[in-house]
Amino acid sequence: MSTDQDTQSEQQMEHEQPFMAHLIELRDRILRIVVVVIAIFVVLFFFANDLYHIVAAPLLAQLPEGSTMIATGVAAPFLTPFKLSLVTSIFIAIPYIFYQFWSFVAPGLYRHEKRLALPMLVSSVFLFYSGIVFSFYVVFPLMFAFFTATTPEGVSMMTDISQYLDFILKMFFAFGMAFEVPIITIVLTITGVTNADKLAEKRPYIIVGSFVIGMLLTPPDIISQILLAIPIWLLFELGVVFSRIIGKRKTEQEAQEQANNPSSGSAAGTAAATATVATAAAAGTASEETVASAETDMADESRYKPMTDEEMEAELDAIEREENEEGP
Repeated sequence: MSTDQDTQSEQQMEHEQPFMAHLIELRDRILRIVVVVIAIFVVLFFFANDLYHIVAAPLLAQLPEGSTMIATGVAAPFLTPFKLSLVTSIFIAIPYIFYQFWSFVAPGLYRHEKRLALPMLVSSVFLFYSGIVFSFYVVFPLMFAFFTATTPEGVSMMTDISQYLDFILKMFFAFGMAFEVPIITIVLTITGVTNADKLAEKRPYIIVGSFVIGMLLTPPDIISQILLAIPIWLLFELGVVFSRIIGKRKTEQEAQEQANNPSSGSAAGTAAATATVATAAAAGTASEETVASAETDMADESRYKPMTDEEMEAELDAIEREENEEGP
């Protein structure tokens, strides 16, 4: 009993050690991410007020002459730039964050998966930053110009700095995620969930869904909604184009492999038939007619398909039943 218990405990330790090693590695990589974010934050914090002035420039440029932003909270003049510096540090560290998670996952991937995942990772980072830049330089000037132009007469527009920061961060995240649409469509195509033709058939639903997303993620004005919905639609079309290219390459690769090895489809079936005859002959239950029939079938390779594990087990069970019926 003690020997069995020792063996079980050793096996349990063998299973636990790799799991603990993965947890330790994940902890180390998360600590590295935290250290990098803090290091960037320490540098940016000394320029927090200048950084806030930069992100507030699209609104300040549209305010009437003499108007300014205000701080309604007691600690808002300190906490708002502090929050902006921290969030900006995370945005800047996104490539390093993705790199750490990639390094953690990559050892468990196959070579072809690595070749596919790395470009997708780099593209997703680029598209996320592109969404932020698009919202800042294109959407914000038009949107704030609309807001200031529609201000009722007798009302002074003086935006609170905390509310403004929350607003632009929400917009940055919305446009950053919206620009990931091509990556999503390509992943769905590669994994076999859908293909380019099926995606193209759903184009009307995508267009309507783009405007619904624009309505939910942007302020209640038509300009910002359109400026989010149209890029989502165009990026979806871009994803469909890349999906067609990927599907075409996949088809060409499969055709080339089949042309280089035309007998691969029937080789597995021939091997399965050979194994069946050998098993039956070893058990002494194969008649001359059975062997002759199997050999004839093996000569015609096109008649055979690879046997599944269930079919192989059923064949072996039938042979065992025949042997038991015949007796010793």
